[in-house]
Amino acid sequence: MKKFVTAILALAMVLSLAACGEKKVQLKILDTEYAVEDYAIAIAKENTDLLDEVNAALAAITADGTAQKIVDKYISGTAHDLTFQADAEGKPELIMATNAFFPPYEFYENDTVVGIDAEMAAAIADQMGRKLTIVDTEFGSIIGGVQTGKYDMGMAGMTVTPDRQASVNFSESYATGVQVVILREDSPIKTLEDLLDPNASYKAGVQQDTTGDIYLSDTAENGGIGEDRVVRYKTGNEAVQALLTGKVDCVVIDQEPAKAYVETNNK
Repeated sequence: MKKFVTAILALAMVLSLAACGEKKVQLKILDTEYAVEDYAIAIAKENTDLLDEVNAALAAITADGTAQKIVDKYISGTAHDLTFQADAEGKPELIMATNAFFPPYEFYENDTVVGIDAEMAAAIADQMGRKLTIVDTEFGSIIGGVQTGKYDMGMAGMTVTPDRQASVNFSESYATGVQVVILREDSPIKTLEDLLDPNASYKAGVQQDTTGDIYLSDTAENGGIGEDRVVRYKTGNEAVQALLTGKVDCVVIDQEPAKAYVETNNK
């Protein structure tokens, strides 16, 4: 079955159906950020040559302004005239694993994965003289696939954490990820402290195995709310849908996807 034009459009269709016959629920983002982390590319620990190549390519596209142009295209809407992979046919393959439901970092336009990570990876592959192949898979399977050599690298708005560093190496950072809290407009949660209060019972929806999941599932002493208050979903779309239908009290996710989800819902 043909994939939806983008993950956001898919969510919009679901939400419009859910809202039929009742007042539409409005969403907002809590003013206080939950966490700030670096995004980087996951590479198998034994593949140090690839790590060096990727870091060199990242440095090159940062120095010549390509990386910033890619970010500006998807964050601020500033178009660029760059082309990637124009003569990649016949070159060695570079397989990138992602989870393509995390706009603006990765999402679908028709049957093609696009976004910041997709274009960054294409620019990196060009620098390396490789042909990029993007594989869309569940977020939680990316690191395991990189470890076993199924994928050359994982690039999915992935933050660098000690647990992940124990399993894979990471490239230099190419972006900063800010975790935020999405709420219903009428939410009783007014501050981050309200959510993190160990005596509270608020449920938080997260995309499974993401930074939000890892941090929130931790104990209150470490800035989390505990396993019993975290509800995991395969995609951010599903988590936001659960918020709108009252199954969870909030969603913790990266800032840019959060903005897209809120804007799409509140139209």
